[in-house]
Amino acid sequence: MSIGAKATLRLKFASEKQLEALFCALKPETHTIETRRASVHLRKDSCFLALTVEAEDTVALRATLNAYLHWIQSTLNVIEVLEHQKVS
Repeated sequence: MSIGAKATLRLKFASEKQLEALFCALKPETHTIETRRASVHLRKDSCFLALTVEAEDTVALRATLNAYLHWIQSTLNVIEVLEHQKVS
């Protein structure tokens, strides 16, 4: 794959526990979603998640970023519900 577009997002989380849960949920996707048009790398840095997407073009970059951002939001929603159930 030739890299024509690249983006790195650095997302801050409220706690390392939240970050670890999210990282564990997303890490397998970095191996299964890799296509010939895009690849994804995740890295933890303190309370930050670094998400790097390398793609052949901006269309593949945008599609991959949108997929990961959607998964991140969905996972955070689940974590929030689970944390709320613990408190109740």
